[in-house]
Amino acid sequence: MKVTILGSGTSTGVPMVGCTCRGCSSNDERDKRTRASLLVRQNGRNILIDASPDLRFQALREGIERVDAVLFTHSHADHVNGIDDLRGFYFLHKEIIPCFGSPDTLDTLLSGFGYIFHELEGSGYTPLLEPHEISGTFKLFGLTIIPIPLEHGRTSAMGYRIGNFAYLTDCSGLPDSSLAMLEGLELLVIDGLRWNPHPFHFNIEAVITATLPLKPERTVLTHLTHDVLFSDGAKLPPGYEFARDGMTFDITAIEAQAGGSHA
Repeated sequence: MKVTILGSGTSTGVPMVGCTCRGCSSNDERDKRTRASLLVRQNGRNILIDASPDLRFQALREGIERVDAVLFTHSHADHVNGIDDLRGFYFLHKEIIPCFGSPDTLDTLLSGFGYIFHELEGSGYTPLLEPHEISGTFKLFGLTIIPIPLEHGRTSAMGYRIGNFAYLTDCSGLPDSSLAMLEGLELLVIDGLRWNPHPFHFNIEAVITATLPLKPERTVLTHLTHDVLFSDGAKLPPGYEFARDGMTFDITAIEAQAGGSHA
């Protein structure tokens, strides 16, 4: 299973418009970050996690020729506003793309992007995406997808564990029940917004404290602001590093039994 970090930046991206700080002015290409999203490739299938506003650019950069399913973490704009870019994959392959998310997330998507999910009477537009509410662990193209509930300030978000890999973007806390689902990871990609505290995201110190007991083989901090330079990763403890756009990993895939949704 191959995992690619399509975007490693926070909601503004880096550089941020109008800013001339050291991060936004950096000449290090690793400090240039599009909005957070991720791709899982397995058995010829592409599973996208979130549709950032930079999805078109990310897909062109990584040579993504098809998207077979989308997992949404939550409905904030920097994670869903690229949903319209999924139309191009439908135009090429004429296959409706299944999308998965919590009931609240799907309600927001159906309200804001109804034309993609439903044919509006007289419009001539056919549905391009198919919504599926997540109620627990499910199977997708032979993989077991485990939703991980996350605290995101006063709201909630959803992470995902797939085999020995977990992606937990946009979180400020991990409930005990979620921690129990995150043992034995080969790779953990998790929110590590910035050095200073934030009410809705883990900062770097807090996320290290929260994840040390899990002892993943490798922990990559993503959703980074312009306050974080990639070169500052030298300050992190062993086993921790900063994400960068285009970063790829080969992960042991644990195959699920055949059957279930989209198996």
